[in-house]
Amino acid sequence: MPRKKQIVQKQRRRKGYREGDFSGEARAVKPRGFFKIFGNYYLFAAIGVLALGGGTLLFVLNGTGSRNPDTGSVRGDDVIRSTPEAGSTPDPNATPGAGATPASQRFANPPALTIDTAKTYLATIKTDKGDVTVELLAKDAPNTVNNFVFLARAGFYDNLTFHRVIADESGAVRIAQAGDPTGTGSDGPGYDLPFEASPGSFIGPVLAMAKPAEASAPNNGSQFFFTLEDEPRYDGKYTVFGRVVSGEEVLASLTPRDPQTEQEPPAGSVIQSIEIIES
Repeated sequence: MPRKKQIVQKQRRRKGYREGDFSGEARAVKPRGFFKIFGNYYLFAAIGVLALGGGTLLFVLNGTGSRNPDTGSVRGDDVIRSTPEAGSTPDPNATPGAGATPASQRFANPPALTIDTAKTYLATIKTDKGDVTVELLAKDAPNTVNNFVFLARAGFYDNLTFHRVIADESGAVRIAQAGDPTGTGSDGPGYDLPFEASPGSFIGPVLAMAKPAEASAPNNGSQFFFTLEDEPRYDGKYTVFGRVVSGEEVLASLTPRDPQTEQEPPAGSVIQSIEIIES
């Protein structure tokens, strides 16, 4: 008999914990006092509906407040950044060259031709190593010279580095390249410049536009390079638009570096500003 009684008690305990099934005694237990509200399912359903409706209303009002009243777009979408047209006055508060070109110094298109090819243009590139003066070849490459003059006068080149300076085995600098606002050799002013064939040859120290090696590739919009030695292999492949008048020794003293092959290149020599003299 004791054994039978134990079996019956065990079965009752199992039934009480079976999922979704409770004994009659368990169902008979009702909350008392304040806790009676927890048994009112209709009250809780009403509170849930009110909370959901209020949350939806707040979301709609908040979303409407963050939309552009003209376009209806959510804030952050279709942001129009300041992009002055070529020929306009640049923002005097812009700080070009600080790691990346600010929005006010990026342009949608190359500048319209505004130089006078009958005039003479000299560019004085002021660096932390000294000045380099270049005669710009306006008649030979009018569009390229016009582009360089526009960017120089806009302050685009201020504080940029000579990011790629290549020396030969003896340590003599042969090529010095600049004009990239990021200092990596991969950026420009926001546009490419159509390649311009020029009669200028790579004899002596000259100034030319940088571009990909492909013959049909356009020039980079802002990057330029100097050659200090004769480089006839470049003739016809790159646009020559200037000849060095003075400062060849400054170019020869620039810090050698190449971000394309060096993991941690040294700090490059800095262009402080470029002054254009028209006569």
